[in-house]
Amino acid sequence: MNQKLPQPGSPIRNFSVLLSPTPRGARLARLLATEQLRTWGISLDPARLIVAELANNAATHGRVPGRNFRLLLYVVGQTLRIEVTDTRGDRIPHRQPAGLTAESGRGLTLVAALADRWGVTHGLPPRKTVWAELTFPAPQSPEHESPLSGPTCAPYALPTGEKEPHQTPPLPPAGQTHPRE
Repeated sequence: MNQKLPQPGSPIRNFSVLLSPTPRGARLARLLATEQLRTWGISLDPARLIVAELANNAATHGRVPGRNFRLLLYVVGQTLRIEVTDTRGDRIPHRQPAGLTAESGRGLTLVAALADRWGVTHGLPPRKTVWAELTFPAPQSPEHESPLSGPTCAPYALPTGEKEPHQTPPLPPAGQTHPRE
């Protein structure tokens, strides 16, 4: 379900899961994506909003009884790609203006506004994949601050193989006791 593929220079991180095309499956897609993004240290928004919309569309418009939809997240370099594949290749989504009083129809407009790029690709029949990409800034290296004044630790010396004898603290002279505090 979760794989990391090492590549020289630029690691590719990916996550893939099959989910039922139901409202519960769409909710689970958003929750799993949120946890995976958190694990990777990637900003949750707007990625989880895009996942929620694409998964909801797959569960609502791409639903075929008995066939799951797939959520795939992967990161290459500074780009997160979100893919949702369903088995309704005959129903290609497209943005359309929603009426002022309409209760639905704004999902792909939201995806287009939040994503840097998005689109639809045809897969092996009867599949289609709706994808969106987000590019995030490269991590900044921490700026070197001037050293702070104050006490420092003694420099570390590599062990030489010789051990100093262990000494126990001295015992009080016989017959003397410590006063209780």
